[in-house]
Parts: sequence; structure tokens; C-alpha cells
Amino acid sequence: MSDYRTSGRHALVLLLAGVLTVQQVWAHGGEEHDDEKKSTSAPVAVAAVSVVKAVNAQGQVTFVEPALRLPDGSVFVPKSAQRQLALRTLAARKGEFPRTVELNGRVVGDPNAGGRVQTFQSGRIEAGPKGLAVLGQRVGKGQVLAWLQPASSAIERGSQQAALAELAAQETILERRVARLRQLEGSVPQKDVEQAQIELAAFKKRKGALGGSLGREALVAPVSGVVSAANAVVGQVVDAREVVFEVIDPQRLAVEALAYDPLLLAGLAGASAPVAGGVIDLAFVGIGRTLKEQAMPVLFRVELPKTGELPALAVGQTLKVLAQTRERQSGVAVPVGAVVRNAANETVVWLHTSAERFVSRKVRIAPLDGHTVAVTEGLSGGERVVVQGAASLSQIR
Repeated sequence: MSDYRTSGRHALVLLLAGVLTVQQVWAHGGEEHDDEKKSTSAPVAVAAVSVVKAVNAQGQVTFVEPALRLPDGSVFVPKSAQRQLALRTLAARKGEFPRTVELNGRVVGDPNAGGRVQTFQSGRIEAGPKGLAVLGQRVGKGQVLAWLQPASSAIERGSQQAALAELAAQETILERRVARLRQLEGSVPQKDVEQAQIELAAFKKRKGALGGSLGREALVAPVSGVVSAANAVVGQVVDAREVVFEVIDPQRLAVEALAYDPLLLAGLAGASAPVAGGVIDLAFVGIGRTLKEQAMPVLFRVELPKTGELPALAVGQTLKVLAQTRERQSGVAVPVGAVVRNAANETVVWLHTSAERFVSRKVRIAPLDGHTVAVTEGLSGGERVVVQGAASLSQIR
């Protein structure tokens, strides 16, 4: 309702100014002055006043007021422009907050929910029962991802086949011996029959072991999850202990951070990390006692949000970890979106001082978590801070 009254007042002022201008033109148009008798009448300049208007779908004309930057550096934003910019404010609260330490980290897989598929020997890759596993494919524990045909020379393969044929012949002899002893059961000692049966079973196992060495090796998934790395194609020759596949559970990940100052790690509790698509919460697991890159490794577990789905994360992705300690610091907590940069590249927040006036104020901040920051200098608490659309206010000229 106040917007329509303001627009009406502006329209009335513009209309009165136009009427007065026209009256002045008419008053001077019919008069003759002594100084102007000898010269031609000069054209009269009329000040043109432009009014920005907008016509809605119903054909109604509404006056649109522009947002302006005032000489003192503040910004005048009418209510209609505030709605267009989607400005939102929040009362800043002052209090005591945990001191936060920034650590460089990277995403790693949970060792209990991921694994690698490596080869025991060199050979050639062949497709599995359902084809060769590819990136992003969901697999189950024990599923055959590919076959490995062992690499061997012609002489080695011939020797193995000869040994297998010899075992097959001995197996046939033992089978016939067992059959004869069964026919003579009752006239021969029972121990001879049992001995022949045991020898036959041992030869069958020996033959199966030798036959398995000649066959293909199954490369199976160690855990259930998603294939995160596939380093093989059909027909590729690989060496022993080469990593062919990596399987992870995308819902069970961890973050390994590096701390160069161990004194800052006293009393670590929770942590968070801003990523594309949101902020992930981290639970502190432990600190390693072996230096890694001249720093102490700190392990955090990625907690599953209430929605049940994590933002897009990849193993090896680098991120900034905001770990909270037991130390406390005083300040004013504001959302991260409320802090912007001005033309001088200074950190500022925008304050809503009156209904249509906004003022920027330089501040000094310290991170709290991925959602909020603590303003240590510049705010005293209780101010109305713009938490949404602050970047748009900085662009008004």
C-alpha cells in the first residue's frame, strides 16, 4: 500500500512541474520586451522530465522508482526494487563462539567401505560375464568385474598341459581300481577299499588345482559400491599387482587434512567443509603421529545429511576444512552470504538503517563453519544485516 502512495506522490509532483513549465512558456510567448524588438524571438528551453513507467498485463500503468547511490555512500532502494532484488535482512547476534582453524584437506575413501582390485600375476584382460566394469557402475561384493588370462610361454603351457594329462591318466587308473575293489567287497580288506578311495579323491584335487592354474583368474569386487576407477580395456596386458579397478561407497567417505601447527589441534570437535552444492559436516576421528608432507594428518569422517544424499564429492578432491577447537572468541555471527567486497576490495556488510536506505560497513571476519562467520570488528550486535542480495547492493551506482 505504501508503494502505491509513494508512486502517486511522485506522479503528482511531476504533473505539477509540467503545468508550471507550460504556464511559464505561455506567459513569455506573447510578451514583447524593448530589448527583444530588434532581434528575433529566441527559443525558450523547456526542461524535459522523464518518468519511467511500466505497463502490467492488465494495462495498468505503474511508476518504477530507480535505486540510487547517495553522495554519502549509502544506497536508496525503494520497496519495489527491494522486492525485485529479493533482499532479506536478519538481526545480528553477538555471543561467544568456538575458534576455528582452517586446514587443507582432500577426500579419501573409507577403508572399511572401499577397496582395490589388483592382479596376482601378469596376463591379458578379458570381459566378465556382464562385460567389463565401467566408471560409475554399481557392483556387489564378489561380482566378477573382468577375467585375467595368465600370460605364459608356449613351453610353460605345454609342460602344464602334459602334467595335467598325466594326472588325468592316473585318475583313470585309480577310478578303475576303486571299481574293482568295490566288486570284491567282502573278500578284500575294507582298509584297501578306503585307501583307494582316498587316493582317488587326492588326485582329483591335485588335477583341479593344476587345471585352475591353466584357466582364467577372476577379478572380483572386494566390497559393494560404485566403480570409481577403471584402468583396463579388453585385450590389455597387465603386470602383477597392477590396480585394475577401484570400488568405493559414495555414501561413506572421509577427509584427510594436514595440520602444520600441532598446538592448534588441541580439543578438536566437529568440523565442516564448504563444497559445490552445499556444506558437508565432518566428525573428528583422530590424528596421525607420523608426519606427512611435514604436517600431521588429521582424519575426519563425512557425516550423511538428513536428506540421505551427499553433495557431489570425488576421491582426491581438495577442499578447505573448518575445524572447531575448544577456544572461544567473541563476535557477531552472520551468514556467509552477508559478507561481500566493495569497489576497494574491502570486506563489508550492508546494514538496513531505514525503510529504504542501506549503508555499507567495513568489518573484520573469522570463519565459524561453512554456513556462518564471526564479525570480530565492525558490528556491535543488534543491527539489521542484509543476508540475501548483498552483492546486488554493491553494484548500485
